[in-house]
Amino acid sequence: MSGPVWLLMVAAAAVGAADWWAVWTERRPLRSFTKPGAMVLLIGATALAEPFDESVRRWMLVGLVLSLAGDVFLLGAEKWFVGGLASFLLGHVAYVVAMQSQFASTTGLVVGLAFVAVAVAVVARRIVGAVAGAGHREMVGPVVAYIAVISAMVVSAFATGAPWAIGGALLFYASDATLAWNRFVEKRRFGPVAVMITYHLAQAGLVAWVITG
Repeated sequence: MSGPVWLLMVAAAAVGAADWWAVWTERRPLRSFTKPGAMVLLIGATALAEPFDESVRRWMLVGLVLSLAGDVFLLGAEKWFVGGLASFLLGHVAYVVAMQSQFASTTGLVVGLAFVAVAVAVVARRIVGAVAGAGHREMVGPVVAYIAVISAMVVSAFATGAPWAIGGALLFYASDATLAWNRFVEKRRFGPVAVMITYHLAQAGLVAWVITG
């Protein structure tokens, strides 16, 4: 990892940590800088790095930029939630394309499918039920579509056999599950900060995969 890339990764970690503190202390104005700032730095690190595969880098950059757009949408008013959901959904599609190009393990694919099946049965089913039963029926379709796409991303990560990709995907799954649970099922005080910690670690893990292979 070159010096500039290393510096950008360290800076992203620092800005991400500042965002976690801003979430916990409810300093919303600061989050206008820290939340997108961490992603901008990770995008910069990905753009400057020497990737193990140039096509993977291009698709992952598309996903990272769409994630940045999703972050900006989710910082806005409630009416922008669906815009954020759509941005992240498209971002996961880009991640899936990148990961599918690196298919390396049928065993990993099977393990990923088994993991997702359990997660959908135990967690996602409860979330969708809560969305439908809480006066948000118009959200059921988008939420189900999002669950399907992020699940495909997790399975694709397992199929690469790459630890950084798998770790990043699992953390992303945990982050979004926590967000949805906190939003639709049961709100917890630690929920928002848990969402951001797992989210930033997830994106950093995926960037590490691009950089190191």
